[in-house]
Amino acid sequence: MSKPHILILGAPGAGKGTQSKHIVETFGVEHVTTGDALRGNKDMDISDMDTEYDTPREYMEQGDLVPDEVVNAIVEEALSSADGYVLDGYPRNLEQAEELAEMTDLDVILHLDVDRSELTDRLTGRRVCTECKTNYHVKYNQPEEAGVCDECGGDLHQRDDDTEEAVANRLDVFEENTVPVIEFYEGRDEFAAIDGNQAPDAVWADVKAAIEARAE
Repeated sequence: MSKPHILILGAPGAGKGTQSKHIVETFGVEHVTTGDALRGNKDMDISDMDTEYDTPREYMEQGDLVPDEVVNAIVEEALSSADGYVLDGYPRNLEQAEELAEMTDLDVILHLDVDRSELTDRLTGRRVCTECKTNYHVKYNQPEEAGVCDECGGDLHQRDDDTEEAVANRLDVFEENTVPVIEFYEGRDEFAAIDGNQAPDAVWADVKAAIEARAE
């Protein structure tokens, strides 16, 4: 089997990062995320585009959103140099989905489908070590001592974007912008809806089976 081209879709907290790690280890593909692609190409020359700055770095250092056309170019560059990939975090809207269709052919499109209430529990319950950034959860992955990291003894805290209000906003944005992307792909032979409410091992079993059934 040649190394597959895989797209993984899902809301914040759906488990895309966890499942992408399994995919990379099992199928020998690269994990391509927009964040990593931007960081890896922040000095890319975009002076030929009608943009305010000449490199992505300048947008990032100013704290500005990198324009879609720049993100598209960076993702295309990352995919063209990858020997098989799982693409995570792109496309975020219909325009990007249409751009992606021009860049590459997809063998497998995975949608990790998780109930909103479950996503809220996962995200609001997350706690992160202030020192080593290890993740814990108040229900699913508790440290040995409450509020203290097992790895380094650092304090655990809730990220600003994991509060109930912030999580509700993140999920609203996802539903508005990215649910139409999922609908764009539904019905294709490459598409597989995965029940992401299950335990991670059960989700992985379904993900692995979906990839093996669709990738040649």
